[in-house]
Amino acid sequence: MRPAHFAESAFDDYELLDSGGAEKLERYGPVVVRRPDPQALWRPRTAAAEWESAHLSFERDPQSGGKRGRWLEARHAPPFARGERAAWPVRWGAAQCIVRPTAFKHLGLFPEQAANWAWITEARAQFAPARPRLLNLFGYTGMASIAGAQAGYEVTHVDASKTSLAWMKENARASGLADDALRVILDDALAFARREVRRGVRYEGLVLDPPHHGRGPKGELWQFEEHIAPLIEACAALLAPRAWLVLSTYAIGFSPLGLANLLAPHGDQLAAGELVLSERAQGQGEPRKLPCGFCARLWRGLELRAT
Repeated sequence: MRPAHFAESAFDDYELLDSGGAEKLERYGPVVVRRPDPQALWRPRTAAAEWESAHLSFERDPQSGGKRGRWLEARHAPPFARGERAAWPVRWGAAQCIVRPTAFKHLGLFPEQAANWAWITEARAQFAPARPRLLNLFGYTGMASIAGAQAGYEVTHVDASKTSLAWMKENARASGLADDALRVILDDALAFARREVRRGVRYEGLVLDPPHHGRGPKGELWQFEEHIAPLIEACAALLAPRAWLVLSTYAIGFSPLGLANLLAPHGDQLAAGELVLSERAQGQGEPRKLPCGFCARLWRGLELRAT
């Protein structure tokens, strides 16, 4: 059996070393990180000693309901990975992210999204010699925006968090982009998309990676179940005649089929499946794939690979 998933992208600065026991062991650049992952239902393959040798290990705080926690630092952890200012660069192609351990177990980089970064980079050639426009909603720390700008898109990056926007700008500078290489906007995703529709703006590419719930800069409520359909309707109105759209989700109880049904009326071609990360080959058969969320891609008037 081979469940449908999107092809991974080469990522030399990242490696999934092992997974299992509701945890994953990863390498971000020179730093090995151990943190929870409820999708890893199986047993780990590597010895316990390798897990115990991680530079950083995330420990959940029971009083927060498991949503927050703290990072435990090994004695051999490098100095730049220690303390409140821990940060170090991780590179994908020419794009660079300054990763930081956060209280929510994330590091500001989702390596499974490299599959989408590669896909939108490849799609750029479909619009030559024109310069296509790309809108990244819920843009977070901006790797999709940076990869798009480096590929030649005119990028608009939108997020509701000032902290995330500052982090994105730092990543853009680290990636060699000028301060004015991207249009950066603090706004609620749905409100911004609806205003762009009223303005008659069109985009050749849209990236959507919404959370389950959140709030905009003015307290606007975002709830996936309630707001994703209106957002897709607005985004469909923003698509140019020849365009693509990528929608991905994480930790949300919807299947790829649900995402496909949501997008189907708005494109000629559609692909849906899972985003995954493959474990390092360990001589125990085919590397296991860790599920990392659902994704759907649509496009019209273009010749693109489905997965």
